[in-house]
Amino acid sequence: MDELRSNKPLMAEIDRIAEVAGYLWTKGWAECNGGNISVNVTSLMGDDERQLPPISPLTPLAESMTGLCGHVFYVTGTGKRMRYIAQDPFANGAIIRISADGKAYEIIAEQPISPTSELPSHLMMHNFLRKSGRDSRVVLHTHPTDLIGMTHCKPFTDSGVITRTLWSMIPECRIIVPKGVGIVPYEIPGTLELAHATIKQLEKHDVVFWEKHGILAVGEDIIECFDAIDALSKAAQIYFSARMAGYEPEGMTDKQVDDLVGAFNL
Repeated sequence: MDELRSNKPLMAEIDRIAEVAGYLWTKGWAECNGGNISVNVTSLMGDDERQLPPISPLTPLAESMTGLCGHVFYVTGTGKRMRYIAQDPFANGAIIRISADGKAYEIIAEQPISPTSELPSHLMMHNFLRKSGRDSRVVLHTHPTDLIGMTHCKPFTDSGVITRTLWSMIPECRIIVPKGVGIVPYEIPGTLELAHATIKQLEKHDVVFWEKHGILAVGEDIIECFDAIDALSKAAQIYFSARMAGYEPEGMTDKQVDDLVGAFNL
């Protein structure tokens, strides 16, 4: 696929995906094959590249993705480790194309690597976001230890409570994650039920917690998605650090948190 390798904007995006995969591993958020990434790369490819011949059969989708017809995605592979995606994204992921009717997908580059088992969920989210008019090309799912730990505490399974707690730990958290976080009660990973519940939370948020499982961020840029999760993780670490010192953290006051809205045009 030399023609793709010579596409500088596409390869720059693939490099950014590999960069973030490395961060997820070094952060300890990607045990074994934990986590997955999908990025809509349609706008980075020319007409000829988008029409490359398939290297796999058409695979039916459980639901028709009418907002993604003909769109092209880089998707991490099923069973693949983030530490290896960071080293060689094309040996551990694939570029797929959604069929013209939105009912199936096929792999067009570079190797016939089966996409993540959570691909249906990812595509449903991309479909929803596109139909909503949001230019969110990225869906990033990972397993931050501290944030998952918070969802094992019943009070933090309330979106308002966990958002307020994390925002109050450090000003940057309110600034970097201005819409707060949604939360989905535990569902079996990879199921359509989990996808539908997540989409409901994406109506108001760009970051969603999956109770006792992980966290998902959507956005225009994969680095920004990583930054949002990283900021939330830092806030959680501050919270747990205070608790381990024997104190319930005071947190910023409501006024201090709200004052950031005007100061940073949130």
